[in-house]
Amino acid sequence: MSTEKTSTPAAGKVENTEAAAAAVTVVDPRLLVREQGLAGYIGEFKRKLKAGDLGSLPVVVGLLIIWGIFTSLNPNFLTAGNFSDMSVAMVGTGMIAVGIVFVLLLGEIDLSVGSVSGVAGAAFAVMSVTHGMNEVLALVLAVLTGTVAGAIHGFIFARIGVPAFAVTLAGLLFWQGFMLQILGSNGTINLDSEGLVAKLTSHYFSDVAAAYGLAILVTAGYFLLAFSDNRRREAAGVPSRPLNEIIVRTVLLAVLAFAVAIVFNQYKGLPLAVVIFLAVLVLTDFVLRRTAYGRKVFALGGSVEASRRAGINVELVRISVFAIAGTFAAIGGLFVASKIASANQGAGTGEFLMNVIAAAVIGGTSLFGGRGRTWDALLGVMVIVSIQYGLALEGIASPVQYMITGGVLLATVVIDAVTRKTQKTAGRA
Repeated sequence: MSTEKTSTPAAGKVENTEAAAAAVTVVDPRLLVREQGLAGYIGEFKRKLKAGDLGSLPVVVGLLIIWGIFTSLNPNFLTAGNFSDMSVAMVGTGMIAVGIVFVLLLGEIDLSVGSVSGVAGAAFAVMSVTHGMNEVLALVLAVLTGTVAGAIHGFIFARIGVPAFAVTLAGLLFWQGFMLQILGSNGTINLDSEGLVAKLTSHYFSDVAAAYGLAILVTAGYFLLAFSDNRRREAAGVPSRPLNEIIVRTVLLAVLAFAVAIVFNQYKGLPLAVVIFLAVLVLTDFVLRRTAYGRKVFALGGSVEASRRAGINVELVRISVFAIAGTFAAIGGLFVASKIASANQGAGTGEFLMNVIAAAVIGGTSLFGGRGRTWDALLGVMVIVSIQYGLALEGIASPVQYMITGGVLLATVVIDAVTRKTQKTAGRA
């Protein structure tokens, strides 16, 4: 009798252990993908398609379609000169879109970034040109102007409780008026063409080694980061990519990087503006995905109450995010001023704000918060600028450009809403 009593629970334990192991294998499809080869990856793609989790793939496909259409209409669209000009032109808008990504991750919006960017450009011009201040000091103070403006918006939103939409709408009007005030009656201040800010968009690294060196650095950096990340995941006993997959991804990135380097070298060389933009994207992506602060931003975008109960200082994170948005608005404003070699009353007005927000959303950052990457700003601004340059080459009037860009933005928002609903249905949101 004692033997029977002992064997029964032991058998039960064995059955439960086997069932638990089987359950893990079933519910975590990532463990099967690596073992099934190509069929596994196809199955994984179908699973993500049903769950509405395709990441940046729709944006990349859309961008390729846009390039294909405009290239067929005008062979000059993807020439080295036009591609290089588009790359430099997108940096100002892209910088501001990076800050917008941070705000959108909270599920909020900042309508003041256009005006703040104009204030930064005007402040630099007044300090450096009108008053003869050292350009480096003027640049730092201009960027800090954006930081302070963003922090003020964040404080009113986080501490006083005024909706971000209302606060930043008021900021849009206030900072636009402030910009007009400091520019004075003339309304335009030309920058020194050989000055620090002017060179942000006019300087190119003409040596072919610069573009190829950056391509090598990007490729090697990606491989080392992916390889070390996999080693940590393996040590922790969680699913990781096999080495051959990392190699394939690295080769694809190398092909893309060297193709871009070849195009740049066929024109003036590697633009300084592009180098700075890529550095900013790498840094901000690291902050969001690899630091405790970044995890707090994502958590806050997912649920404010859950974040508060987890001990996150909600008010501080909110204020800091709007300060970051203001900082990048100022940096973007300096790049815009550099592109036109002046600070004028039209900076940050008109469709500029729409393009900035559209770039972040089109790139894949959710309007509902909690989902997005700073790399989305790059993809989104490439779509926006490609449409603008393509339509300009065809001589399409500005009203039509607005309508097409607005249609693309609406389609993106609809896809975002449908994706979110699909993910909820699939139990992923």
